[in-house]
Amino acid sequence: MSISSPTARSLAALGHDARLAIFRLLVKAGPDGLTVGEIRGELDLAASTLAHHLRTLVDAGLVAQEKQGRDVVSRVDFVEMNRVLDFLKSECCTGVTPRRTEAMV
Repeated sequence: MSISSPTARSLAALGHDARLAIFRLLVKAGPDGLTVGEIRGELDLAASTLAHHLRTLVDAGLVAQEKQGRDVVSRVDFVEMNRVLDFLKSECCTGVTPRRTEAMV
């Protein structure tokens, strides 16, 4: 079984409580996204902490950022999110032969 590097990177990025909270908030916001200030207000994170976690999500390809005037808007890359979800669901319920059964045959 092979796990692609982008998928592993995306899942690793979501493996921290703060990043998962940021990502879930941005998913709720939809395609319009939220400004960094709005995210900070909702999650009560220090600016430097938020910047660090957003950078990790951006580097993983899960979040895109765009400067609009003085604001930086962050939004989920729904194509990437769905790619990761599709990867996770691709073998759902396809069955696995337990090793002990194979050894008995």
